[in-house]
Amino acid sequence: MTRHIDYYFSLQSPWAYIGNRLFHEVAARHGVKINYKPMVLTEVFAESGGLPLKQRHPVRQRYRMVELQRWRERRNKSFHLTPAHWPFDARLGDGMIIAIAEAGHDPQDFVAQGFKGVWEDQRDLGDPATLIAIADSVGLAGKDLVTRAGSSEIGAVYSRNRDEALAADVFGAPAYVLDGEVFWGQDRLELLDDALGSGRAPFRPNP
Repeated sequence: MTRHIDYYFSLQSPWAYIGNRLFHEVAARHGVKINYKPMVLTEVFAESGGLPLKQRHPVRQRYRMVELQRWRERRNKSFHLTPAHWPFDARLGDGMIIAIAEAGHDPQDFVAQGFKGVWEDQRDLGDPATLIAIADSVGLAGKDLVTRAGSSEIGAVYSRNRDEALAADVFGAPAYVLDGEVFWGQDRLELLDDALGSGRAPFRPNP
């Protein structure tokens, strides 16, 4: 039976962007199916005791900027630390990912181009026209998907992803959940790779 990873993230997250390509490489190398679960990131923070960026202590904000630069270099990327259209309302963009998967398509290319749009090209992913253009560029029906993404049904799935994330002990993005074991942060991707390669049993909070 094919193993799967629940991928909890949002197009808002720079860390999900930084790790997205490597994550897909790891999943492909091990033949693992990805369940895309974009979630309402701010609500996951609130429920689990985290704070939005602007409410964090200045020391934490400054350290975040240093870490972004470290990982930009480590992952061999080139992106803006403070892109022009960030933060943005991710509801529609994240909803597009859900709608793409619902329609039976692989969201991988849209996700990659969406992240690139925010962090490299400084595009506004809160703008439906931008989302349509990105979807069209990867061979999807952008206008139909934007309409579906804004529906109450997709909104319900988005909220359910948040609830499932919290139930799985996810508290931030990106989080990769393998057999119930949470790997939080793109800096845990090497550990996820090791776990998949070894075939070990999942670690639990109460072993």
